[in-house]
Amino acid sequence: MLPTITWENDRVILIDQRLLPEKEVYLECHDHIQVAEAIEDMAIRGAPAIGVAAAYGVALGVQKIGESDDLEGEFERILNRLRDTRPTARNLFWALERMKQIFDEHKHLTLPELKQKLIQEAIAIDKQDVETNEKIGFWGRELILDGQNILTHCNAGALATAGYGTALGVIRAASKQGKKIRVFADETRPLLQGARLTCWELDRDDVPVVLITDNMAGYLMKKGKISAVITGADRIAKNGDTANKIGTYSVAVLAKEHSLPFYVAAPLNTIDFNLTDGDAIPIEERNPEEVKRFAGQCITVPDIEVCNPAFDVTPAEYITAIITERGIAKPPFEISLASFKD
Repeated sequence: MLPTITWENDRVILIDQRLLPEKEVYLECHDHIQVAEAIEDMAIRGAPAIGVAAAYGVALGVQKIGESDDLEGEFERILNRLRDTRPTARNLFWALERMKQIFDEHKHLTLPELKQKLIQEAIAIDKQDVETNEKIGFWGRELILDGQNILTHCNAGALATAGYGTALGVIRAASKQGKKIRVFADETRPLLQGARLTCWELDRDDVPVVLITDNMAGYLMKKGKISAVITGADRIAKNGDTANKIGTYSVAVLAKEHSLPFYVAAPLNTIDFNLTDGDAIPIEERNPEEVKRFAGQCITVPDIEVCNPAFDVTPAEYITAIITERGIAKPPFEISLASFKD
């Protein structure tokens, strides 16, 4: 499985997801500002991948701090720049909190020693993400039956993580078991992560995949062409309410109407146990140009008003199960998710 992001010779190297599937280009980031811009511009995206990128961004930023600099002040500026990139994904803040903990525990060391500790922690977060997603795949594969057609929304695969995938990790694990499954990937407007990224990944893995537009899901469900739905998540409240790419809520409502299981696959660091429900999840509003343009061409009135929320929240009542690295949580989620908490 290709790595989405790596640390190499004091550089962060990541695949530029904006150019897929036409071009496979890798970006080199030499400071935390470049990492932050890559997150903001969606050269790297997907909640777990953003978390890993943020950790590497901290490690990279600290490499630039000199002996005469205000160590704590510079570190806080690095954290704040990365915190400000994207507000919804819980994994971003989890990774930054973990890097800050390492900083606080080891800031008494010499500066070279501290820098090395932060590099080691970022690499550990990267490695842990892959291991976590493989465990999610292990648990989730039992929910996928031989011969099923699985609908997925957006991209929750290797590209959205450090290299294996959450929702697509479950599909990969089921496929590796020998189950004959087919994936329906909706295009996921406005940036087409399903069409560009999910289809690219599954095609590389020889998993049968069918591309559909976002507004075809209900028709296919009614015709009996869809067996189940599985998505990733960007933040989950402690009651199970789940924020994911815009359009997920609509798919969940359709799945419930057609009595289809709706599964969410996510690591435990996606769960925000401080939030009672999804109403408190911050929803990112992105650049209107993403909606107004398609393949570089303006598709509407140039000065039209645009609404472009990047995420929506699916209430827990629409979710059949949440697949984590520690097992499968089922309703009531406030109890089942809490049982997996450290």
